[in-house]
Formats: sequence, C-alpha cells, structure tokens
Amino acid sequence: KPGIELLSLPEKVLQFGTGVLLRGLPDYFIDKANKQGVFNGRVVVVKSTAQGDMEVFKNQNGLYTHCVRGAHQGNVVEEDIINASISRVLSAKNEWQAILECAANPEMEIVISNTTEVGISLDKDDKIDAEPPGSFPGKLVSFLYKRFQVFKGDATKGMVIVPTELIVGNGDKLREIVLELATINLLDERFIEWIKTSNHFCNSLVDRIVPGRLPLANQQAYKEKYQYEDDLIFMSEPYSLWAIETKNPAIKEKLSFYKTDAGVVITDNINKFRELKLRLLNGTHTFACGLAYLAGFSTVKEAMEDSIFSQYISQLMKKEIAPSIQSESIYAADTEAFATNVLDRFKNPFIEHQWLSITVQYSSKMKMRNVPLLLKYYEKNGSVPPLMSLGFAAYIAFMKVGISGPDYAGSLNGKTYVVQDDHASWFADVYSNKTGAELVSAVLSDLSFWEINLDLLPGFNMAVTEQYLAIIKGDVLDALKNAVSKESNTGK
Repeated sequence: KPGIELLSLPEKVLQFGTGVLLRGLPDYFIDKANKQGVFNGRVVVVKSTAQGDMEVFKNQNGLYTHCVRGAHQGNVVEEDIINASISRVLSAKNEWQAILECAANPEMEIVISNTTEVGISLDKDDKIDAEPPGSFPGKLVSFLYKRFQVFKGDATKGMVIVPTELIVGNGDKLREIVLELATINLLDERFIEWIKTSNHFCNSLVDRIVPGRLPLANQQAYKEKYQYEDDLIFMSEPYSLWAIETKNPAIKEKLSFYKTDAGVVITDNINKFRELKLRLLNGTHTFACGLAYLAGFSTVKEAMEDSIFSQYISQLMKKEIAPSIQSESIYAADTEAFATNVLDRFKNPFIEHQWLSITVQYSSKMKMRNVPLLLKYYEKNGSVPPLMSLGFAAYIAFMKVGISGPDYAGSLNGKTYVVQDDHASWFADVYSNKTGAELVSAVLSDLSFWEINLDLLPGFNMAVTEQYLAIIKGDVLDALKNAVSKESNTGK
C-alpha cells in the first residue's frame, strides 16, 4: 500500500484523460518517481464527461492497481503495483471552476493529454469563456488564460505541455491551435506572447500495449489473492517508452520523473524513436497481419507459437526491415535492441492481440508504413525482399473482397471475414474483372493510391504474383516456408 506521505504530495500535473494508456504510462512513471522521492507531485485528472468511472475514482481515493504482465529478455514478468499518482478526477462538465482553480496553484507545472488524435484539432467556434469550452485545445487555452491572469503574466509560471496523442508533431500542432484559438477569441496580446515565450509544448511519442481491464476471472483471482476489490484494475505489457522532445535543460528538470526509469527518454529529436516504432513494430504488424490471419492464426501470440511464422517475423524485422532503416542516426545496435524487444512483446502470453483488428485500414497502413520500407530496401539492395513481398502478396489476397450486406467481406479456405478499409471498394471493383498476374499488376501500378508505380521495382511483380497465387490456392503455410527458406539462404 502507498504510504500516507505519497497521498499528501502537492498537485503538479494537470492531465486531460482518464484512459488506461495515461494511467499505464505517464502516471506509471510519475508514481514510480514519487516512490523514490524524485518527482514528488501528483496528478489532477480532467474527465470530459461526468459519466463512466468518476465515482469509482472517488470511492478509491484515486488509487488503482496496475498489473504488469509479459516477457522481458526471456523471463516472464508478473508485477502488481498500487498507483498513488492521481489526487483527484474532476468532471469538465460539472466541475469546470474547480479545474480553473488549479491554474492558481503555483506548484502546477505540467499538462499531459491523451484525447485521441481527433482531440488535437481546431474548432474555430469554440469559446474559451464557456463552462467548459467544447474542445481540448479550448479547455487548455482557458486554463492557461486563467493562470496568466492569476500570476500577472509571470514568465516562471508557464506550463510544460506534453500531449501523447498519436500524431506526428503533436506538441507543435497543439501549440499552433492554442495560439489560433487565443487570437480568434480576441485575447490579450500579452497573453499570446506569454504562451509563445513562457509555455513549452513538447512533441512526444508513447509506446506501451495496455489492453485494459483484467478479464473477470482474473479479477476474481486477484481479489482472492490480495483480499481487496478494485474496479479500476488493468493490465499492461512490461515494455514502456515515452520519448519527449526538448532541448531546454530547465524543462528536462521539471520532467524529473525521467531519472527513475529508462523508459522515459528526453531528447532533442524523437524522430529516431518514431522511425523504430513505425517500421519495426507497426510495419511488421502490417506486413504480417493478413498473412497470419489467412494462415489460420487468430492472435499474435498464437502465430508466434508456430516455429515457421515466428521465423518469418524475426527474419522480416532483423534481415529486411532493420538494415533498411539504419542510417547516420539509427545504428545497427538500435535496431537489434528494438527488434529483440518487439519479439518479446509479440510473444506476450498474457495479451490476446487479434490479427483481424490489426487489418483495419490495411491499405493506408501499408502505404504509410511499408511502401517507404520497400523502397529503402531496394535502394540499398537492388533486389526483391522475399518476406516483404510475401506480406504484400498476402495483403492483396486478404483484400479479395465483395459486398456482403452493409460490409465488404473476403473469404479463403471457407473462412469469411469483414474488411474495414477505405480502399475496399476499389479492390472489389478490380477483383470483379481481373485475376492472377493481371490483378497483381493493377494493384502494384495504382499510381493514384501509392503515388509510385510499384510494378516498376525489379522482380517485385513476379515475386508477389507467385506468392499471391500460392496463397489463394490455400497454400499459405507453404508460401511461408518457401519465403523463410529463401531469406535464410540470402546470407545477409
């Protein structure tokens, strides 16, 4: 149990969002630092509505159990933590004045948010004197304006603002919207200048799988083991990363929780961490998801228990993706360490990560994450990557769709599945009049979508066509074995 001294620490953080990602990552780091006497501050959480778990937080005095489950460096990790970082949860709808009162707290220094990607967007009609403003940026402007007024524009009372929404340049974008809203609302020019000079918006990147609440059976087992009930209990994997971008030493010191966990990385450029995550974690998922599902695997864990598929994932990351992204800023040691972590995460025996859920918006993910990888591989090697091409062939096979009621659906080996992809109607049209090599060429040469003619990559069409034909015949596992064997024999 947390000691009473932890429950009396001053409030230093205003957090927009009660979700498990925030509780399992930023709040995890803050709680860990508090327990080591480093950060010494608690979190006031702003909830956009009065519904949901408001009463639960109050009933439990903001305490909740965080169960860390997974594998790390070959060892099974099972750790249970009672997190005491949250002091209060306030409803923006019903307790807006109490939230604004936090602006008058001289010890308040940091704002954290996770309001989904849509949350960082401009609503030109948002009024910052509303109670509350409708948008997250509007609420932030209102809070900052109150703080500016209370402290009479004191430069030392600006905030460090670290959004965690999964968009590139999240801090930069939020800053632009805040300044535009302040201008639209005709706020004091001195306030706008104070935002620019005394408040620091940091781009950040978060990475941790937090599936959420424990299954009911596990909750019951936990209750019997520890003899208490917790309606906020949830699980995360062991791996954690919060990369925060700043060049300012004073800002780094305000984020002092970084000193107690290597998972917090404060750096002057987070692009390296974004590239590692986007290509080795997300890119591998995208190359593998259709292939795994068509091979008969429902979850990532299940696929990783198969020796051939596990080899496919490992070789894809280490022999094709990793060398493609190595550069002056990303070293072989970086890709090796990150890939090893990803393999541990994919094998996590406690997480049921569905491949079908990873296929949502398959086409846009393939375009954003993997086409750049494919081009980098060709640039460095000038030859066909066997495992990437198999992933692309599986993507084309998975997208063999037709209209099924309100949905687009595909089928293979008697298995029917719903395809959630904005490009599905294009595939349905192409599949209605093309087959085999002609179909593959139509997909690869779709310049309007890919913005490059993939049909011109030497040998790529032939490799994808061969693998595609094997997959639609139902020989998915044979195609896997052949691709893994071919990559193994390249000697790279």
